[in-house]
Amino acid sequence: MPDLPTPRQIIETLLPQLRVAAAYAYEIQSRIASLPSKDADNFFGAALSDADLSVQTFIEVAMLGLFPQVRFFGEEHEKTYNTKYFRGITLGEQDDYLVTLDPIDGTRFYLDGHSNFQIILSVLNRDDFEGAIAITPAQNIYYYALRGQGAFKGHLHDSLEDCVPLQVESPQNAVFLGFSMGGLAKPLQDRYSVISVSTDYSQQTRIPSVNGLLSGEISGAVLAKGNFIDGAALAFIAREMGYIATTLDGSPFPPLHTCENYQLPGLVIAATEQILMDLLRAVKAQL
Repeated sequence: MPDLPTPRQIIETLLPQLRVAAAYAYEIQSRIASLPSKDADNFFGAALSDADLSVQTFIEVAMLGLFPQVRFFGEEHEKTYNTKYFRGITLGEQDDYLVTLDPIDGTRFYLDGHSNFQIILSVLNRDDFEGAIAITPAQNIYYYALRGQGAFKGHLHDSLEDCVPLQVESPQNAVFLGFSMGGLAKPLQDRYSVISVSTDYSQQTRIPSVNGLLSGEISGAVLAKGNFIDGAALAFIAREMGYIATTLDGSPFPPLHTCENYQLPGLVIAATEQILMDLLRAVKAQL
């Protein structure tokens, strides 16, 4: 196996390129045009824009120029010209890292002019996440975490060293329900403000998404799927911040290499044990 950089070196080296990608995505947001929707099981997953493809191509070029020995998987791998040049797009053996990219996480939010879209890049090992960075261009902030080293927050111009530990002192008493999880709203709404994306999403008024866990807009989330490139990456950052994350039955995350289609089998993320128990109880009653 070729010599590989550390997860920190990967994130730190790509940070300047990610800043440029973030500035580009923010600059064109008000003028962006949708591309033909891609196959997906909901209108969020089906959204596709010029920015998704351009950001992915830009980061692919940076990866191939800086880290040609590192595996890489991007959300739009089927549509880009560079997939064939990477050494691999799947998980390798232990310590043969896979870098993943969601070029625009929340494309629907992005196309509708909302500020909480993100660019998410992660470093995965065979068993678990090693690192992740989530940039919110329109808010000039980013979050990053390294395995066993905590989570951090900084302004977009800050270096990794200048970031401060990520702490949410008093998160809102609100929970976010992803697609297919709207049925959990009724058993939870007597204790929480419930945001169900399938019924509450609005083009005019921004609602929190999973990244609200990092800002304190929500204190819990339930997702039917834990995509490596987005939901699972945000769950990893939340875990490193001190939150709790499990699968839908309350089990710890399985080793990544045992998962299929770059997905964990559902996610429950909570700020406290009590919120976790409430969410798991609601899930159990519905499934």
